[in-house]
Amino acid sequence: MIAAILVQVVLPIFILISIGSVMQYIFRLDLYTLTKINFYFITPAAVFISMYNSEMSPALFGSVALYYTLYVLILYGAATLVSRQRKFTRGMKAAFTNSLILDNSGNYGLPINTLAFKGDPLAGSIQALIMSMNSLVTFTYGVISIRGAKAEGLYRHAMIGFLKMPVPYALVLGLIMHIFSIPLPMFLYQPLQYGNQSMVAIALLTLGAQIIKYPLRLDRMEVYLSVALRLLLAPAVGFILILLLGLKGIPAQALLIASGMPVGVNTSILAEEYQNEPDFAAQTILISTLLNVITITGLISLSHFVA
Repeated sequence: MIAAILVQVVLPIFILISIGSVMQYIFRLDLYTLTKINFYFITPAAVFISMYNSEMSPALFGSVALYYTLYVLILYGAATLVSRQRKFTRGMKAAFTNSLILDNSGNYGLPINTLAFKGDPLAGSIQALIMSMNSLVTFTYGVISIRGAKAEGLYRHAMIGFLKMPVPYALVLGLIMHIFSIPLPMFLYQPLQYGNQSMVAIALLTLGAQIIKYPLRLDRMEVYLSVALRLLLAPAVGFILILLLGLKGIPAQALLIASGMPVGVNTSILAEEYQNEPDFAAQTILISTLLNVITITGLISLSHFVA
């Protein structure tokens, strides 16, 4: 089983990431444009299609939302305890906490989900919901934690950042059209479907191009601690919550796999934007993504036992 997962799911993912890295090294790709294509069309298209074709019931929607809320709160608590024990500065605590709760559920998580579940609509809609909730946390808590709660105009800045994101609108629109069975004309559906189908390749090529700009350094213990908690503690928390909430089948599998994503690229974007431990953020992204080839293989294997 492990060999099959490596060949069919993990290896294609890392081949695409490697191609993106090589292309960035040779051609110096325009990351700004690539990111905008992903952010404003491909990812929203994938989220809309996932929700439009969703098989998620209202009860399951609520269970996933409850699961994710508890998941983030527990990881926040773990980050707080570690930060106090190691006497982190306020800025370092914010960066460390973000590295645990802001994972790469978008341009890494969605492709993993698509390949692991062979495009299953229910699994895809669950991952799309997780990604949207992660985006909400990123542009609320993620911004607030770095800027500090007393900064002038902080909450307004965070909310404006979230409202500018197309993914939540795509999710809500897809859900509404699904619930009320509103037909979508083919001339609109087809372009969105093209975007959805291109998501795996474009998102992973972009991720590969992004991570190569981070130089690999091996001298910060905080980085290893963050990566260990992100890749080992977070899936353990996810597994326990799945058992406590009584989730079964594809939802349990999808949530367990989603809990094992590496540190999200957004942590570096926030760190660079506000000049708060940008080197730490960059290292956690790079090392957690490289090591994820091992941990995600194990998680996909384990997910078959919670079905």
